Amino acid sequence: MNSKGHPVRAWHDCETPFIATHYQPATLIDHALARGIDSHRLLRGTGMFYEDLLTGTRLISPRQFLRLIANAQQLIGADDTSFLFGQQQLPGHCGAASHALSHADSLDQALERLIALRPLVSPLLHLRTRVDEQHLHLTWVDTYGAGEQLAFLVEASMTAMTAMCRWLSGETWPWQYQLGFAKPRHIEQYWVHMGEDLRFGCPLNTMRLPRSCLVQRWPQASAITAAVTLQQARAELEGLPLGQGSLLEVLFEHIQLHIRDPLNLERVAQAFAMSPATLKRHMKRHGTHFQAQLDQVRTHEALALYLSKGYSTEEVAAYLNFNDPANFRRSLRRWTGCSPGELKLMLG
Repeated sequence: MNSKGHPVRAWHDCETPFIATHYQPATLIDHALARGIDSHRLLRGTGMFYEDLLTGTRLISPRQFLRLIANAQQLIGADDTSFLFGQQQLPGHCGAASHALSHADSLDQALERLIALRPLVSPLLHLRTRVDEQHLHLTWVDTYGAGEQLAFLVEASMTAMTAMCRWLSGETWPWQYQLGFAKPRHIEQYWVHMGEDLRFGCPLNTMRLPRSCLVQRWPQASAITAAVTLQQARAELEGLPLGQGSLLEVLFEHIQLHIRDPLNLERVAQAFAMSPATLKRHMKRHGTHFQAQLDQVRTHEALALYLSKGYSTEEVAAYLNFNDPANFRRSLRRWTGCSPGELKLMLG
């Protein structure tokens, strides 16, 4: 139950068709075809046909899009695929939603629109934002169980954000990148498309920027065009079978809301108006389980408390409902691979 004792809001899952094939999928398909990839091999197992792209009406599910990405990675076999895909992702070629993004007057306004229109312009990853006294933090979170395609999506999304801000501001901004995977062999692609301030093996996939950049004015904004295209994009969203978010988004928000309460699978399943076995089955389809989701939210909260609010380890442990700080330290190392001191040194 939420804070008012009502069931959590309606959600959709990785099998729900809401992604227009002529938006991001078409961009990736065009890139693959330009590199000489056969369309039949590229679309194998996706449930898509090339003719679907030309209708402008076909919708596919996140699982289908992830299969397309896996096929493209395998068939193209190039280190720059995710980065070149990302270069075209934001504001992108997604109709009214992309026009609304391209006419934002600042990063602050662009993020507000990106989050509101995420199913149209960034359908596979959820963007979580945090602002403290010094920095803006943007964390990209898996939404549908990306599995082996997660690194591809993170590379594309971070490249997309970097490129969009460079284009709309007319400047190169001092982004810092924290990646949740080991340093790859294709590090030169990061240097070219993102920058050199990179840290790998971090707990979360996060971009960081000085807070002052958030409200810096962008010169290309048109308030009238933005108002019209926002209205059109919202109408498009209302026609999609999305509920109020994906299963993993809604689950994250519910756990975050109750992070200071004793939480277990049974309590959360009750809030979702289903049996624990049914919730486990839904999470398994997304490549995850309850403990992983609980630990992910705890990691987000712990880092925010350490880095943005200056909490001590004892204060963070108490906030997260750990009676023993030593037990919390062991849990934090299990979640992140780091001690509190190592985290502050790595991410501070």
